Amino acid sequence: MQAFNLHHLEPIAAEKLAPSVYDFIAGGAEDEVTLARNRTAWEVLRIIPRVLVDVTSVDTSTTVLGRSVPSPVIIAPVALHRLAHEEGEAAVARAAASVGTIMTVSTMSSTRLEDVAQAADGPKWFQLYCYSDRAVTEALVGRAEAAGYEALVLTADVPRLGRRERDFRHGLSFPVDVMPVNFLDHLELASVPQDRQGSALAAYTASLLDPGLTWDIVGWLRSLTSMPLIVKGILSVEDARIAVDEGVAGIVVSNHGGRQLDGVPATAEVLAEIVDAVGENVDVLVDGGIRRGTDVLKALALGAKAVMIGRPYIWGLAIDGEAGVARVLEMLRLEFDLAMALSGVTSVSQIGRRLIRS
Repeated sequence: MQAFNLHHLEPIAAEKLAPSVYDFIAGGAEDEVTLARNRTAWEVLRIIPRVLVDVTSVDTSTTVLGRSVPSPVIIAPVALHRLAHEEGEAAVARAAASVGTIMTVSTMSSTRLEDVAQAADGPKWFQLYCYSDRAVTEALVGRAEAAGYEALVLTADVPRLGRRERDFRHGLSFPVDVMPVNFLDHLELASVPQDRQGSALAAYTASLLDPGLTWDIVGWLRSLTSMPLIVKGILSVEDARIAVDEGVAGIVVSNHGGRQLDGVPATAEVLAEIVDAVGENVDVLVDGGIRRGTDVLKALALGAKAVMIGRPYIWGLAIDGEAGVARVLEMLRLEFDLAMALSGVTSVSQIGRRLIRS
């Protein structure tokens, strides 16, 4: 892979992918203001390093929900990996396991959740959308727990799908052999409509997801499983506090990669206030625009336990399969290691708010 950092990956991957698939992965909602701001919000934060510190040995490891990981970088859920590479989620699972990090598997995976679990021994979380048919949702939770997934990640910010205009421009549809195979027992859910007048995914989501979800869903899900529950899609202190009151184990500060409501804050802009409100009670994670080891350092300085990455590992997958994903994770770990050393910290526990200025 001829790339020296994560920014280099995207144009290389774009050459390998069909334009509609590239835009499906890369694009955001409407004018993509939030998509762009997710990057710039990390860039404007400044690191204030300490000097004359012995950084001969730097330890990038941490724990998330009690699980030790070698660096605070976790695989975020992304749908339909086989759009990028024929081995799809299995290749990502092997890459994540090879570096010891956690993979979050999407409800909309193109490889059965059981097959992803068996592809590699590494730790895995299962991301859940709640369908209007609660029996389907309950079955997914039971299957994930039986397959050995360690946590359930409820995506809370998709009562309806955001208006992703790149998909409409292409008349987005998917190859017949790439589908959300976790629903093969429910063929009406596994078949994404081929809607050439708009976005097939938008039509699929509108017909099947439950727009009437409320916080009651958290208690219901917790009653189904012993897996800890994480709520993903939190941008407000108020919702973070409700999540804690509902007994969740963690939250992910996320705007869905700029793919839902355009014009919301970048995650870096609201992370600190959410951590200050609830961080002692739950593990707070963050995603959105993480591209450098310095971004990881800044996120932890603002109080996050770990970051989640999405698009970059998909670019690695498209370029070189399992090896490409592993390379993405290793590049980010090495950059984070260097950022720690040059900032004068030797362990994650030493990273704090004093390290950054806006």
